[in-house]
Amino acid sequence: MIQFSDFYQRARERKGGDSAIADHLPHVASASELKSRADDRYLSDLTRCVFRAGFVWRIIDNKWTGFEEAFSGFIPRYWQQAPPERLEALASDARVVRNMQKISTVPRNARMIVEASESHGSFGKFLADWPSNDQVGLLLWLKKNGERLGGATSQYFLRMQGWDGFILSFDVVTALTNHNLMDASPTSKKGLDQAQAVFNQWHEETGLPYSHLSRILSFTLDAR
Repeated sequence: MIQFSDFYQRARERKGGDSAIADHLPHVASASELKSRADDRYLSDLTRCVFRAGFVWRIIDNKWTGFEEAFSGFIPRYWQQAPPERLEALASDARVVRNMQKISTVPRNARMIVEASESHGSFGKFLADWPSNDQVGLLLWLKKNGERLGGATSQYFLRMQGWDGFILSFDVVTALTNHNLMDASPTSKKGLDQAQAVFNQWHEETGLPYSHLSRILSFTLDAR
């Protein structure tokens, strides 16, 4: 397999050196940071990522204060059993994007967070205890137990939390496929496993966080 140092050198040339790369690397949260976040913040961010999917992120982000108000702070124990009329009211609430299909994901995702919290002490501890060398397992768990958490939605959610993992963005997938490191769809189990194997090897080779490897790899392509 091609060594990651070759990709890093290409990224250095394109971004303008080590400091330029460092300025664009994502924050990697410690286990204590993940554990210290309240469950309502995880439900808030999950919901934000669900609403961002297939939409203009800027619009969702600009409306997020209104979302927080409309969803009363995203308390998981309330939303896991929210009455249908509360959801129906949100579908006509101008403070949010009135997409009933996405609004209806909140109870199931809240239930997922509550159940993980009950089993592990908190949802943050659940995330902190899941190893980065099995990100695929976590992505599949989120997809199975939550709603609308397939594709890249869970990857962006994990990155938002600072959980150390890769994102199979267009640039990352293109780089992997161009170098014959992935030949399956990035949304398939086979494609995810191929990406995981590559990032596991590069992590062992370099000691760099998975999220940094992923971001640096994305820098190796010409700007689109």
